[in-house]
Amino acid sequence: MLGSRELPLMSKEGDVVIGGAFSLHSQISKLLLSWTESPEPLMCSINLREFRFAQTMVFAIEEINNSSSLLPNVSLGYKIFDSCASTLLTTRSGMGLMNGEGRAFERNCSGQSSVHAIVGTSESSTTIVMLQISGIFHIPVISHFATCACLSNRKEYPAFFRTIPSDYYQSRALAKLVRHFGWTWVGAVRSDNDYGNNGMATFIEAASQEGICVEYSESISRTGSRENVERVVRVISRGTAAVLVAFLAYDEMDVLLEEALSQNLTGLQWVGSESWITSAHLAKKRYSGILSGSLGFAIRKAKITGLQDFLLRVNPSQEPESNLLKEFWETTFGCSFQSSTPGTKLCSGSESLRVVDNAFTDVSELRISNNVYKAVYAVAHALHSMLKCKPGGENCKLREQPEPRQVVKYLQDINFTVESGENVYFDENGDPAAIYELVNWQRSPAGDVVFTTVGKYDASHPDGNQLTMNGVNITWAAESVERPPSVCSENCLPGFRKAIIKGKPICCFSCVPCAAGEISNTSSAECSQCPSEYWSNVDHSKCVPKVIEFLSYGETMGALLTAFSLCGASLTLVVLCVFFRFRHTPLVKASNSELSFLLLFSLTLCFLCSLAFIGRPTEWSCMLRHTGFGVAFALCISCILAKTITVVMAFKAKRPANTFPQCSAPLQRTSVIGCTLIQVCICVVWLAFAPPFPHKNTVYASEKIILECFLGSPVAFWLVMAYIGFLALLCFMFAFLGRKLPDNFNEAKFITFSMLIFCAVWLTFIPAYVSSPGKFTVAVEIFAILASSFGLLFCIFAPKCYILLLKPERNTKKHLMGRDKI
Repeated sequence: MLGSRELPLMSKEGDVVIGGAFSLHSQISKLLLSWTESPEPLMCSINLREFRFAQTMVFAIEEINNSSSLLPNVSLGYKIFDSCASTLLTTRSGMGLMNGEGRAFERNCSGQSSVHAIVGTSESSTTIVMLQISGIFHIPVISHFATCACLSNRKEYPAFFRTIPSDYYQSRALAKLVRHFGWTWVGAVRSDNDYGNNGMATFIEAASQEGICVEYSESISRTGSRENVERVVRVISRGTAAVLVAFLAYDEMDVLLEEALSQNLTGLQWVGSESWITSAHLAKKRYSGILSGSLGFAIRKAKITGLQDFLLRVNPSQEPESNLLKEFWETTFGCSFQSSTPGTKLCSGSESLRVVDNAFTDVSELRISNNVYKAVYAVAHALHSMLKCKPGGENCKLREQPEPRQVVKYLQDINFTVESGENVYFDENGDPAAIYELVNWQRSPAGDVVFTTVGKYDASHPDGNQLTMNGVNITWAAESVERPPSVCSENCLPGFRKAIIKGKPICCFSCVPCAAGEISNTSSAECSQCPSEYWSNVDHSKCVPKVIEFLSYGETMGALLTAFSLCGASLTLVVLCVFFRFRHTPLVKASNSELSFLLLFSLTLCFLCSLAFIGRPTEWSCMLRHTGFGVAFALCISCILAKTITVVMAFKAKRPANTFPQCSAPLQRTSVIGCTLIQVCICVVWLAFAPPFPHKNTVYASEKIILECFLGSPVAFWLVMAYIGFLALLCFMFAFLGRKLPDNFNEAKFITFSMLIFCAVWLTFIPAYVSSPGKFTVAVEIFAILASSFGLLFCIFAPKCYILLLKPERNTKKHLMGRDKI
């Protein structure tokens, strides 16, 4: 019963007094407030773990008083109050620490605090209450267990320090831990106070940044209704998340586990905060089926030399009038100092704590106790610096009571190392270095739960790799050796991307196939586009080099065009041989043998230039393609033009009265060379300023690379084509004028027909060339070259070869000058 606890439960006089506030009692009974009468006293039971914290504070003070190097000639005292993990009791304790007595509202207020620093409390909410009271006097409060990130606000709490890291770091560490094991779908439960609400808010924010979704987030309070706890456990059991992040204070965790036992809640992977993850009380066999394999971050474990012996010497005989010691003894040994208590054995006081194994005597996990120890030493070092103590105790005397605000100033600058080797200091917010051990609940060979360190989290790690594992095997939920999966949706297979489902968290998604040219793997949320020269494989799991397309000799179309080109060139050479064989005959002489041989030579070049369009484009082949084609056809049409003009002028000058001179051989050569030279000049300028070059076309066809020759200057290309067309048009016009010449030698008629075929082919070529894709563009151009070349060859030379080879009797001068048909 707490109604009469207005004086400190533990105290000792000293030159400087340090206050303490611990939750020495817990499990407050629910009050029924009628508003018509005074409320009943609060009923609590002793908390052995918190009692150990208080005794650790006493031990540290005694150790400092016995030290000759720290605060020599200055004795430390203490006043320890019980906050009972209640804001109401914390307010009363705070008033007692400030004024020296519990009834702080009576007229006996001294106006000066009786303590110079306060160690405590064990909860964030009660620490905030304590700060609101102590802040009036600027008394520093050094908490060993208050982790709320809100307490780092220096403007609101300028005199607050702590030896436990802020939840700002722990919440982020938990998010990184969850992400490290691939859990993206978790449940969450928290204490309904500053500790749980602020810590969980930070965790949810950090989890969102890590791509983790929280299925549900519930809160409970140890003083709340049982119905709410039952509802929360039902929510947890119905959830689909296999991982539960429990940001709970020790007492709320105890309440939740009791209800979890009654509802048989098992199979969950628990991830806990530092408040309960190393609690020996929760690790007992009663809860082992629920919490087996739990993971969580804990404060670094330390060894405090002499503390165990000090705790084992605690006895009611040390302070016979201390009700707290008697209550501790009665709870520990199940006896009573009141002989009138029925059914209970009488306490003798001679019982030995050495045979007891409980939360008070267990010093195997000195984590929070070490924080209490460091907090006391931090105050001592601040006082030591403030008093300007020198080695040996010289000048270390307390001439007047120090001002609390001075203690705050010197606390901010402390930097010392405790016996365990840990460096103690505070940053600008009063926080220590954020270093945690990752603890896993494992079974010992004897079947007991042991807290095994499996990793470490250092928020100040320089390379950003804050979470590291030490290689120790981890035991998972239900003592499984395999990590339990906890995802809303399974990762998409390679070749698929995540598609958010409307109304669901981002961790719940469907899998949609990647588009053509995109890939994904199991760790990708989105499909990624392949580089320009790569394309996705059939499974869309990786990028493979694109197929490079060009008209090659090896494929059917390339081989056929090559065959036709060689066939045309060979046929032209055969005709050349025939003409050479019959070069002295009237027909060959009448056909202007020199121009005929030059025309056959140019036709051979026309057939052969098409071969430059086949095969992998290179720098030289690209320059040779269009320029060689342009010059060869210009030479060919120039020869036909000269031949046409010769034929027409010859027949126009057949009357003796006509004085127009016949075209001489030099004039023919000059016209051919001149017309061809113009085309050569166009091509030279083209090659000099903007030559064609090989180009990888990835725009027209996404799945392949079309290797083509870029024209360099489209204007030059069409100028070459236009010039050939101009020469062909002149040929057609002159040939058309000679269409009524004598039939036995109407060569103009055949030239006219050949020019009609030539023009028809190239006029058809233009739209086909523009619209044909990829290698078919080249094929269309080759077809136009071959078709026009064959047209010229057959139309001009086939009739002559017919006479030369099959009708030699017609190969006479008389017949050529006659009126008979050829």
